[in-house]
Amino acid sequence: MINAIIGFCIRNRVITICFFAIAMAWGVYSVLHTAVDAIPDLSENQQIIFTDWPGRSPQDVEDQITYPLSVNLAGLAGVKAIRSISDFGFSMVFIIFSDRYDYYFCRERIIERLNLISTILPPGVVPYLAPDATALGQIFWYTVEGEGYDLGELRAIQDWYVRYQLKSTPGVADVASIGGFVKEYQIDVDPNKLIAYRVPLKDVFENVTASNKTVGARVLEESGTEYLIRGLGWIESLEDIENILVGAYNGVPIYVKNVATVQVGPSLRRGVMEKNGSEVTGGVVLMRYGEDTMTVSHRIQQKIKEIEPGLPPGVKIVPFYERTPLIHRAIRTLYETLLEEAIITLIIVGIFLMHFPSALVIVVTLPLAILISFMFMYPLHITSNIMSLSGIAIALGDLMDAGIVIMENAFRNLTLRHGSKTKIGVRDDIREIVLESSKVVGPPIFFSVVIMILSFIPVFALSGIEGKLFIPLAFTKSLAMVGTAILAITLVPVLATFALKGRLISETENPVVRFLMRIYLPSLRWSLRNKWVVIGITIAMVAAAGALFPLIGREFMPPLDEGTILDMPVSLPSASITRVVDDLKNRDALIRTIPEVELVVGKLGRADTPTDPAPIEMVESIVNLKPKKEWREGMTRDKILQELDSTVKVPGWSNIWTQPIINRVDMVATGIRTQVGAKIYGSDQQKVVDLAQEVADVLRTIPGAVDIYPDKLIGENYLEIDINRSEVARYGINIGEVHDIIEVALGGKTLTTTVEGRQRFPVRVRYARERREDVEAVKRILIPTAMGAQVPLSQVADIRIVQGPSMVRSENGLLVAYVLFNVRGRDVIGVVEEAKEVIPQRIDFPPGYFVEWSGQYEHQVRAKRTLQIILPIVVVIMFIVLYITYSSFADALIIMFAVPTALTGGMLFLYIWGYNFSVAVWVGFIALFGMAASTGIVMVVFLKEAIEKKGEKNIREKSQITEAILEGASLRLRPLLMTISTTLFGLLPMLWATGTGAEIMRPLAVPIIGGTFTSTLVILLVIPVLYHMVKEWQLLPRRPKKVKIKRTKMGTKEGVGSKGIS
Repeated sequence: MINAIIGFCIRNRVITICFFAIAMAWGVYSVLHTAVDAIPDLSENQQIIFTDWPGRSPQDVEDQITYPLSVNLAGLAGVKAIRSISDFGFSMVFIIFSDRYDYYFCRERIIERLNLISTILPPGVVPYLAPDATALGQIFWYTVEGEGYDLGELRAIQDWYVRYQLKSTPGVADVASIGGFVKEYQIDVDPNKLIAYRVPLKDVFENVTASNKTVGARVLEESGTEYLIRGLGWIESLEDIENILVGAYNGVPIYVKNVATVQVGPSLRRGVMEKNGSEVTGGVVLMRYGEDTMTVSHRIQQKIKEIEPGLPPGVKIVPFYERTPLIHRAIRTLYETLLEEAIITLIIVGIFLMHFPSALVIVVTLPLAILISFMFMYPLHITSNIMSLSGIAIALGDLMDAGIVIMENAFRNLTLRHGSKTKIGVRDDIREIVLESSKVVGPPIFFSVVIMILSFIPVFALSGIEGKLFIPLAFTKSLAMVGTAILAITLVPVLATFALKGRLISETENPVVRFLMRIYLPSLRWSLRNKWVVIGITIAMVAAAGALFPLIGREFMPPLDEGTILDMPVSLPSASITRVVDDLKNRDALIRTIPEVELVVGKLGRADTPTDPAPIEMVESIVNLKPKKEWREGMTRDKILQELDSTVKVPGWSNIWTQPIINRVDMVATGIRTQVGAKIYGSDQQKVVDLAQEVADVLRTIPGAVDIYPDKLIGENYLEIDINRSEVARYGINIGEVHDIIEVALGGKTLTTTVEGRQRFPVRVRYARERREDVEAVKRILIPTAMGAQVPLSQVADIRIVQGPSMVRSENGLLVAYVLFNVRGRDVIGVVEEAKEVIPQRIDFPPGYFVEWSGQYEHQVRAKRTLQIILPIVVVIMFIVLYITYSSFADALIIMFAVPTALTGGMLFLYIWGYNFSVAVWVGFIALFGMAASTGIVMVVFLKEAIEKKGEKNIREKSQITEAILEGASLRLRPLLMTISTTLFGLLPMLWATGTGAEIMRPLAVPIIGGTFTSTLVILLVIPVLYHMVKEWQLLPRRPKKVKIKRTKMGTKEGVGSKGIS
């Protein structure tokens, strides 16, 4: 089949070239239209159900909203986990679905269930789905600034102009506002005046609400003309509100202005943004699920340019965080690395062949294979990012291996046929020689590529975040290898018939090959004379690698340097928003003292989006760093973090340093916003919080654990008003009336909304500040009785201050508290495993309470469990494929011998370079195993060809096997060294890369480079030794042959065989 394809292509060269020209045009189109991002979308298949219940405490929200939602949504198809947060005034339920289920299918199922659940929730409470944006959807943050405008005016511009214009951008799911003040018409009622004028509070509600609307009365016809009837009644000013009639006293009309003060002021806010020491207003743009980050970011920037002329004079939109610079840096790092690799491989091929057209054909297979990879990436919706392009980068040397072997074999046969001094003319027909040469090595090369693709099956089996990270890498590497396999048996032989012209320099004339041959042949002869010494050294190397294993740390993934730091500290839950704003300004001022910091923009509390659960005691400051060339000499990111941690010391705050993207990913995947976290589960809120504090105390004693913060879920101050039922009954007061007064007098109630052109502002009623500014004032609030008298609230209720939950957190029906921490100066897995050993010894968990370790540790455990099962299976599959291909158990075993020896160099280099075991490192090892096996295939093919050339039946002596082995190994030294060198030296640019994404590429490259070095020695020296031993055992008569035994008439035994018994 393969030989037939080679023959067809060589006989139909024009058709073949035209076919690939068309295919490459499609490849270029795919490259230009493939989505580009910094990293793959690592977010889980998550849906958020958000419910507003203004003014309600976290405990009330949990009992009446969150818990009913959680238990009723648990039965949906594909649900993996349900997490929830009950905070002041809102509920968030996070439903994590299996990735097997379509994103929008999950949303449809939730909407169906919400229609039923709404019937069991409190009246007026409506849960709804958050916008269809993922965890990585926050792609663009900006501020709205303008001199001479106050925060209320800027917030109105953001809310009613900027937000809606940006939201209309294709690919944008939502635009959320943050900071500034929302304008509000405030009616501050004086309860004494209500009593004096005998105006019930409910009359104020009803009359203000009724005074802000329009009506329609169909049409009026007059003189053949139709007029639409419209009754106007919108509130347009403070005077309109003040002059609303609310009652009458002794025949005199009573207006709002008689019983209340009306003013414009800011509404209650739970979010603030700070920049350069001043409060600002701004927003965040959320990208829709499945969209292309680069494309949407470009559209947003274009939209901003379009709407800026419509902004008031002096107002401008100022971005301070966007994803595109990170994408550009990451892609630039990959492109530079790929270019350096291509140049290095071109030089290597040129040195070994010393024939430019041949070298050019080999190098041309590289971009063609990459284009073939993109031809598949585009329809499969695989984005072009750090991980997918790294798959091409680590396969770069292998992409040319097939072309090298095909071209070199034809090159060598032509020099043998025509002589090295003969110049092959342009018109000379060499198609038959190329065809014969390609048929010899074509099938083995094709199956070696198949082996390399099979070796990546464990990566395709990964799930969770590790799967989302590395499956794109596995796809691109495998697709590129498919491309190189196709090219090797189609286009490369065709191009060889054109390129192999002129004077071809044989191996003996090439000074580099001749020098290497002088080193290699004596080494091989010595190895063949001292087989057991060589095998013993090899086994010792493998054993030494095993000894290094416990000395190397473990982690989930090396962190990607996003170029931006996220300061995410947490304070005490009882802190007021005024105090938190002051602390935020102080913290950001300290951060700005670090010379490497370019800009700091801080946020506390929530943005106005259902995707943001942050309480006011949580700060998120985005710290943009200057370009690295402007950093102090010797400064690194880790040193900057250490300096920040030592500089930013604000009482009452626990430092947590992370990065914007990975923080969002971790929070969605596990609920943990740091590298690692402990989750303490139980049924009592106070108990899980106490246990979390104990776990945090133990963690502080473990080296490497930093930024430790236990959840402060208890500690919010509650002013509880416990109504005495017997007392209110004695005064003839309905409990509901008392609740209404508490709700309105203290919390305020939005009565209606004004319509002012395109802007809308709430109108709320509340007791005047002096009537509710402290606990004593609350106690003096008067409650009307059935007889018309007034009694103070303290007379019918017990008013007290207690400690309660600031937030109620639950997972899968159990209450949970988190202990957050990062790891520095040590491997993550080592810290967690020490904690798992120490904590049970020091803390006694009651029945029904337990701890789980999450964050990156959870991902690492899952990946390890998957690889432990899949990796051995794949090794067995590779062996079976080799056995089927060569029909020889011995040959398959010899080729597989290269795999464990490759592990030796990989482990050694890993230890020398100081990298921890991670999923990235194991993916590098998996790629290494396939490379080692494929190179071993090439050597065995050449050795087998040499033995067959001698003729197995003609071999009678050990020296004949040795001679054949030396001939096969030495005559094929050039292609072997070329394939190995392109892999080894081609990956070096990944090792010295320093740009964004290099921290992921280096752990991939280190084991491959180290393993290629040791596997090269094994393939060049040990495989010939093993092959020699096998052939010596198979071909030389060193053991008795199996004979048939029969009894003679005399009863004696006689051996029957063609040559008797030997």
